[in-house]
Amino acid sequence: MTTYELRATARELVHLHHRFAPLFGRKEARAQSLVYLNGLLLATGRKSAEPMALVFGQADDQDDISQNQVLALQRFLTYSPWSAQDVHCEVQRVFAQRLVPSTANWSIGTVGVIDESGFVKKGTESVGVQRQYCGRVGKKENCQVGVFLVGVTPAGSALLEQQLYLPRCWASDGKRRAKAAVPEEISFQTKPQIGIELLRRTRTHGLVRFDWVIADEFYGHNGTFLDHLEQMQQRYVVEVPSNTTVWTVDPQTQLPPHEGRRGPVATLPPRDRVRQHVRSVRDLAQSLAPTAWQILQLRAGAKGPLAFAFARLRVWAVRHRKPGPACWLIVRRSLEPDGELKYYLSNATQDEPLETMALVTGTRYSVEEFFGEAKGHLGMAQYEARAWSSWHHHMSLVALAHLFVTLTRQRLKEKTPELTLDMALRLLKSALSQPRLTHADAIAIVSYHLKRNRVARTSHTKSWHQRHKRVRYKVLL
Repeated sequence: MTTYELRATARELVHLHHRFAPLFGRKEARAQSLVYLNGLLLATGRKSAEPMALVFGQADDQDDISQNQVLALQRFLTYSPWSAQDVHCEVQRVFAQRLVPSTANWSIGTVGVIDESGFVKKGTESVGVQRQYCGRVGKKENCQVGVFLVGVTPAGSALLEQQLYLPRCWASDGKRRAKAAVPEEISFQTKPQIGIELLRRTRTHGLVRFDWVIADEFYGHNGTFLDHLEQMQQRYVVEVPSNTTVWTVDPQTQLPPHEGRRGPVATLPPRDRVRQHVRSVRDLAQSLAPTAWQILQLRAGAKGPLAFAFARLRVWAVRHRKPGPACWLIVRRSLEPDGELKYYLSNATQDEPLETMALVTGTRYSVEEFFGEAKGHLGMAQYEARAWSSWHHHMSLVALAHLFVTLTRQRLKEKTPELTLDMALRLLKSALSQPRLTHADAIAIVSYHLKRNRVARTSHTKSWHQRHKRVRYKVLL
């Protein structure tokens, strides 16, 4: 790649922002959206509104430069009326135009990955925060959890939709809802329900069609989630827990007739016959003959080929404790010494090649890669957003920043195929103009922090005295 090509790619940020700018409304909001994007892409250190505003913002009043910058960006994030869903709709349009064409030579087409991610937070004021399971730390933690829909193509991935999970205790608490400005139409939804809602919203826009949808076992364990996918005629390959049970024969053939007043009536088979034909996917995997397995390489990995042993069986689902539809059970076994097994159910047709469904299972890594990139390089988890609007605004801007870096990577990969997103971002930073910190700027920023700390200290001292009115103490220092 040449310096000219790199600068030309960097100029695309301006063009891309021009495309999205009308969605932010007034010119002041448009300007702040560019400040926020620059901060997500270029800022060093913590990428929250305050430090990004101090470096990339422009104040109207030179006498109070830093305070104006911070307040303007915070208002843009929380109170500006632009719609995060409108931004995602345009992200979907760009995704369809620029990335989806790369699936022409990919047998699985466009894949939608539904997944959740946790964001550790202190306190109780941030919208939706409570002690709950956080995948990032692998245990229960005080955090917020969002549900995300990521589109995957060979040319790259993009965050197409997202929504914060609002726990039941929050959904029913009018005071907390009002303080966090949760819209009236938002009610309690489980994470699988949110996942289906994200798919429906994407379908409504009519810009992106998923050939497959994949999700982890938390969603695969939910029968209603699978029901909705089937009602939408959406093909899926969804991971399920090892104790998931399935029928090994068509359950309709196991229902003996019973003569009733109006003729033969199907009844449930005896319990021992049900046990004979309903087995866990773990037991089925252990009973497979060695010849049932075949080793398939999903892609070339950084540490060698990413290959697994695959086997599959035609089974019938157990859905809501009743016989369900026919489906495929796919078992994936690691080639490493531990031989880890993963289990998937798919509503693919009976003639669908195993190779196709195996490739779909391999796209799960893309959402993990997206979260790693967005959190590690684009400030996805470094927000300070207590309100419903500010959380969704932040995530949509992260989606836009990630899309821009993905498009940069796509363009530069034509000559450097092994280019990673991290490398593309480093090159981009060298080409984008960054504000130079002058002595006056440094003094203004330090003055802002000193003033803010004095105000905070005075407020905390006043609160302490209010709580301890009867305390008499001697000052030592």
